[in-house]
Amino acid sequence: MTSENLQSPGVPGLSETAKEGEVTVTGGPKGFAQEIVAGQHRLAADEPTGVIGGTGTGPTPYDLLLAAVGACTSMTLRMYADLKKIPLEGVRVRLRHGKIHAADCVSCELKAGKLDRIERDIELLGPLTVEQRLRLMEIADRCPVHRTLTSEIEIVSRLV
Repeated sequence: MTSENLQSPGVPGLSETAKEGEVTVTGGPKGFAQEIVAGQHRLAADEPTGVIGGTGTGPTPYDLLLAAVGACTSMTLRMYADLKKIPLEGVRVRLRHGKIHAADCVSCELKAGKLDRIERDIELLGPLTVEQRLRLMEIADRCPVHRTLTSEIEIVSRLV
């Protein structure tokens, strides 16, 4: 979405603000472009131009999901490194999402059909020992978003 239509996605009567701790997503009458309001922050989401209805004005929903996992991973590692006085100079997390055959997943209970897979490459920057690197990789799996995605999730939808 351009900055001028980020303020109003073209849907009269829909909320354009979000309470703290709440995210509001508003779509217009055509296409997939979405306005996302998270507290005082405004973002856009869309599908690529190669998808019918997509205009490429923002990251896809899966891009945003990967961004949430990556940001949470990096923040969790920073918090732990600061707490333990580990000389972590930076973190770079690269993520990819795809579908795989369940039969190809050794650690999965489901053995039929396809399942979602997120691959996460974590680069730890700084003069770290092997032990520190291994411990930070253990901590990466403890980020709250990672834990949410790997736990049982209930999503409750209401028509308002």
